[in-house]
Amino acid sequence: MLIRPAAVSDAEALTDLHLDVWEEAYGHLITEDILQERRQSRSERVVRWSQNIPRPESETLLAWDDADGRLLGFVSTGPRRDEEEPELPDLEVWALYARADVYGRGVGHALLTEAIETAAAYLWVLDGNDRAIAFYERQGFRFDGASKTEPVGVGRRMVRR
Repeated sequence: MLIRPAAVSDAEALTDLHLDVWEEAYGHLITEDILQERRQSRSERVVRWSQNIPRPESETLLAWDDADGRLLGFVSTGPRRDEEEPELPDLEVWALYARADVYGRGVGHALLTEAIETAAAYLWVLDGNDRAIAFYERQGFRFDGASKTEPVGVGRRMVRR
């Protein structure tokens, strides 16, 4: 597996991966309408990734299969976005996804380790996403009691100090 920073030229592959992994991870938790709306806005998502990838305050790393060059997963991190709580770590894991067919093969762990090493950080996880919750708990993240309601469901905050 090769992990490297995303480049603007990766925007289409990253968009397609992001659409796929949402369906794989959340298909049983959110409505089909939401997933279809995301697919229908693919071109806008490519533009957004093209704009977000070069932002200096954030980092997106991609995991590629050495054998066939297939994109397996990604992680995006950056500074705290919307929380004003001074006790929160300054680093947020904005997104971490791997394809379902590589679950349990260390892709998520490798991406997270490469992105934040052992740093204090926080993230939001969709309530009911038991696989992700167990993964983050193994990485030292714990729920801190904060939650927020999003169009896709309830997000619960996990923090690693």
